[in-house]
Order: sequence, then C-alpha cells, then structure tokens
Amino acid sequence: MLDVSDPAPSFTLPRGGGGEVTLSSLQGAPVVLFFYPRDNTPGCTKESIGFSEALQAFADAGAHVFGISKDSLKKHENFTAKHGLTTPLLSDAGSTVCEDYGVWKEKNMYGKTHWGIERSTFLIGADGRIARIWRKVKVDGHAGEVLAAVRAL
Repeated sequence: MLDVSDPAPSFTLPRGGGGEVTLSSLQGAPVVLFFYPRDNTPGCTKESIGFSEALQAFADAGAHVFGISKDSLKKHENFTAKHGLTTPLLSDAGSTVCEDYGVWKEKNMYGKTHWGIERSTFLIGADGRIARIWRKVKVDGHAGEVLAAVRAL
C-alpha cells in the first residue's frame, strides 16, 4: 500500500483525444491523479466536472491534473464531449496503474462482491514523491480541497 513520501509509481497511459502521458516526464511540477470508477455515473461525472471547473486554478498553481479509470479512450472521449470536460482523462484498461496505486479493490454492493476502482486521489510533489493521498473520496468539495493542498506545497 502506498503512503505519503513514497515514490509515485511511474506509468505511461493513453490519453483521451490522442497521445500518451508519462508520469516521469512531468517531474518538476506537482501532479494530481484522481482515480474514479466509471465514466457517466453520477459521482464520477460530478467529480470530473469539479476538477474541470478548477483546472485553470490548478494550472495557475503549476500543477497537472489527470483523471484515470479503466474506461476505453472512446468512452473517455464521449464522456468529455457530453459534459464539456477539460481535465485530461487517461485509460488504464488493463488496471496496471490502478493496481500499482492500490485503488483496484474488491467491493461489496447489495451483497455482491466485485472488483472496481476505489475513488482515490494522489497528489504527487515536484520531486516525484507522494505528498498527499485521499482514499474513499467524497465528491462534494473534493477538487477544492485538493487545490488547497497543491497551493500549500
């Protein structure tokens, strides 16, 4: 299980809209990774809109922000278009990055167990180490809380 001050696991993932994002290429600036279960669900939509609305403030603070789920690039592109999202979304279809960050969990819903992404956010400092972790995120006010943490770095 990752903890504060651990080196952030490196990755390269495809990005909705084209291209790839490699975490190590962003070293020197803070990076926010918010892991969410699925595109176009109420909580995930609200969370993604919250980060999109605050994206310029994150940029002004020198931080990069990315949403990560197992959804395909096509689903990400549809989700982005439908809700006017500006936050880049990365596809971890094989769940490798989700597993590396410890967010791929067994969940229990209505008495049935299944595997899925536990809504979590990681703030990675400019040095490539984890500065802050939010697990089992409650969506309301979350983007603002993360922005405050970025500004406090």
